[in-house]
Amino acid sequence: MYPRLLHVGSGSDGTEDSDSSAEREQTNSSESDGNIPKRTRLTRASLRLSQSSQGKQDESPPLTPTGNAPSSESELDISSPNASHDESLAKDPALRDSDKDLSHRPKRRRCHETYNFNMKCPTPGCNSLGHLTGKHERHFAVSGCPLYHNLSADECKNQITNKSTTREKHEEEAKVQEESNRHATRHQTPTSRQTRYKEQVTEMRKGRNSGLSKEQKEKYMEHRQSHGNTREPLLENITSEYDLELFRKAQARASEDLERLRIQGQITEGSNMIKTILFGRYELDTWYHSPYPEEYARLGRLYVCEFCLKYMKSQTILRRHMAKCVWKHPPGDEVYRKGAISVFEVDGKKNKIYCQNLCLLAKLFLDHKTLYYDVEPFLFYVMTEADNTGCHLVGYFSKEKNSFLNYNVSCILTMPQYMRQGYGKMLIDFSYLLSKVEEKVGSPERPLSDLGLISYRSYWKEVLLRYMYNFQGKEISIKEISQETAVNPVDIVSTLQSLQMLKYWKGKHLVLKRQDLIDEWKSKETKRGSNNKTIDPSSLKWTPPKGT
Repeated sequence: MYPRLLHVGSGSDGTEDSDSSAEREQTNSSESDGNIPKRTRLTRASLRLSQSSQGKQDESPPLTPTGNAPSSESELDISSPNASHDESLAKDPALRDSDKDLSHRPKRRRCHETYNFNMKCPTPGCNSLGHLTGKHERHFAVSGCPLYHNLSADECKNQITNKSTTREKHEEEAKVQEESNRHATRHQTPTSRQTRYKEQVTEMRKGRNSGLSKEQKEKYMEHRQSHGNTREPLLENITSEYDLELFRKAQARASEDLERLRIQGQITEGSNMIKTILFGRYELDTWYHSPYPEEYARLGRLYVCEFCLKYMKSQTILRRHMAKCVWKHPPGDEVYRKGAISVFEVDGKKNKIYCQNLCLLAKLFLDHKTLYYDVEPFLFYVMTEADNTGCHLVGYFSKEKNSFLNYNVSCILTMPQYMRQGYGKMLIDFSYLLSKVEEKVGSPERPLSDLGLISYRSYWKEVLLRYMYNFQGKEISIKEISQETAVNPVDIVSTLQSLQMLKYWKGKHLVLKRQDLIDEWKSKETKRGSNNKTIDPSSLKWTPPKGT
């Protein structure tokens, strides 16, 4: 059977080259339904392996179109460990002890037992030598930088000997504290040891100066003007020596804990220190850096409430938060519901904190996203899946309230635990459904990322093949296809070119109706049957916001 030629009513020049057959097969990959086990650990490598093993299926890889605003941040490069690791073992006792059992395998060392000598301490003027605790030869974070704490490496080492001379004193304090905790009741009389310790602390705190002299204030102001936030403020004479010693001790202990976690591989040097997040019943490996606050970004793991998206430092804080969190679904209006799937429209101006947290979370899995805090000009459409515990975040897309170029999507994401299950195509289909209700022609914001382009090409291909299957006329118009499907004519032309269905013959553009592609699409639609995840237009309860 020869292909059928259809005359194109409205002439349109193809502006994009046809893509290779390999890309066409990739965009034709189908979705696969899979059950994610409880507390599943998802990595990007596993998702890519799943994609390569299911190359003949329809669902596309993770959706990563561009963000909403120009980026003002530069990407930071995390370098690989230096090859001179064996020489560093002699310098750092912590590394030397941890590698005793691996001395016979110098070429296969575990990555978390190596120092990255290409990394430098962010403190200006610091050479990364020494450590606040005096126990390590090098440091890479501000928390362990002697220079930031207005000390030298030798002074930090001397603190170790000073601590050894006061070890008995510390043990005495620990015993008193332990006894205090054991006997701490509301009306119980303190023991003689507790009373004696309290008197000693009171006596030591009497030596605290009532205030700073004029010379000291000038010295402190000069230090602040010279170094700004790159150095710790001068702390001498601000409080008693006893309280200052407690503060220094807490700093050193926190720095030591961070160093131990770094050596164990739970955190890494650099700005992208969040490696995993605990989100509901899933533990997700992150893919990219997200600009969380510094005190959270330096942690190896972040704990996020799956309903209000509040981020926390520990599982204990998360557990306490979940006990009192009243949110069970996103804020805003529920504009779509069919079965367990719902879509909520969230205004970035009315629910600013939620939308900012959503953008920070999305940046962990999107490379091109640049919008984090300026969320007021955008509407967020959040898709959820409901069960007896609440509405769980599946994915979302954002769109401008007033888009000059009629973009119907600014940023789109499917959460990693829901990828390869058809939800990404549902989000795209829902964005075009809104454009149909608005009686507009929509298109995603450019430029598209590689994965985003594959996802949209897969959707556009399905829409065009369905239109061709139902079309019975002899002449076809790109404009008519665009008005019926709400897809931009430029996207229609580029998809027809990629499918090799657009030809230029004798001064006219012809659409080549390839029956083989249509039959292949129809057979896959029949196999999927009613289990296919699609958007039902009759379940939409939405009117376009005023002013759009």
